[in-house]
Amino acid sequence: MIVLKNLLFYFVVCLLSGVSLMGQVTNRVDLNSEMGLERKSKYNLDELKIRWKKAAMENCTGVPCNDFICGNSTVSDIDGNAYSTVLIGNQCWTKENLKVTKYNNYDEIPDSTLSTWGMTATGARTEYVVGGVTVSGYVGNYGYIYNWYAVDDQRKLCPAGWHIPTDGEWSAMIQHLDNAALSTTVGTQSPSAGGSMKSLSSLWNAPNTRATNSSGFSALPAAFRNSSGASAGIRINAFFWSSSSIDPINAWYRNVGTNNSNVDRLNLAKSHGASVRCIKD
Repeated sequence: MIVLKNLLFYFVVCLLSGVSLMGQVTNRVDLNSEMGLERKSKYNLDELKIRWKKAAMENCTGVPCNDFICGNSTVSDIDGNAYSTVLIGNQCWTKENLKVTKYNNYDEIPDSTLSTWGMTATGARTEYVVGGVTVSGYVGNYGYIYNWYAVDDQRKLCPAGWHIPTDGEWSAMIQHLDNAALSTTVGTQSPSAGGSMKSLSSLWNAPNTRATNSSGFSALPAAFRNSSGASAGIRINAFFWSSSSIDPINAWYRNVGTNNSNVDRLNLAKSHGASVRCIKD
């Protein structure tokens, strides 16, 4: 009875003082709800920041890429090899030859130093071979030589967010360096752009004519390998694949050499091997 009287007294006091028990309960529920929404919003924002940062570290695919600055930032392939980058016109290029051993799904790219390597119509990589022996330190200096079937493989050679340049993208870069260069030229596309593309490295044979590397492209004379497995042109020529096919047998490539400042646009059999550069999507 005493307890009942006390409860009744407390209820009357609340009514007289204008205090609402239901209001207190309601306000507490609202407060908890607001705090919960605030915590959820903060969590979502923090999660988004983490996801953006992670994606930026993985070459910025599918999200804002605020952390990547072409020319300052590097990009890494599936093996973890890091490549410096350079901005030429409005294109972002790797400034080193590709040296990856796997496609982007982690499948191995066959390493073929055999003379029969040109008899396959599937992707392969190789080093520069002389008398059946690979040149010491070749990959560290020049990267691998790839046949065009590796270039064209849907599993991709270049890091995510990057690709092997098309014939048109090569021409756009060369025309940026020499506005007189013609995109449809077969043969010497520019008599001067090669000089601005060639590294000043001693890996080039002298005289490395008119080399300035003013573009920052830093081309090195990795040479090529033909269908019979013979290598040729080391320290003399740099050959770079495009991703553009001409016909079932041939594809477009670019060549620069030590004896002049030309850039040549020519066709090469897909079973041959040449160097690979990547360009940002």
